[in-house]
Amino acid sequence: MNWAGAMPLAGLTGGLLIGLAGAIMLLGLGRIAGVSGLVARATGIAPGGTPWPIASALIIGLPVGAWLIALVAGSVTTRFPPSMTVLVLGGLIVGFGTRMGSGCTSGHGVCGLSRLSPRSIAATASFMVAGFATVALMRVLGVSW
Repeated sequence: MNWAGAMPLAGLTGGLLIGLAGAIMLLGLGRIAGVSGLVARATGIAPGGTPWPIASALIIGLPVGAWLIALVAGSVTTRFPPSMTVLVLGGLIVGFGTRMGSGCTSGHGVCGLSRLSPRSIAATASFMVAGFATVALMRVLGVSW
């Protein structure tokens, strides 16, 4: 573990902003701020839900907000798998899972848990267990990038 590179204040600030955005969307529009549902609505995959202009604005705002933060605070070091095939396959599996589970970590983990939704509690527990198992398996197999 690289504790020297840990940034707890940045993580706390990001978490508070995500929670605030979720609360504003729920209280202001009565809608859940789940990113997979917003992407589905913005791209036309899902016909109902959040109004299209709001879903599109939020989806466009994600990379624009990251770009603005990078301008102000400096660039962020990112690491991706060395293979584009692995990256695309992982994205497709995640996309399939979010449609199958009726939501993603932001919808279930942030918004659903705060509403004590039993479905979101079960979904978030399964996300976490799958993540722990994946990391453990990768460490056992010596896989890293």
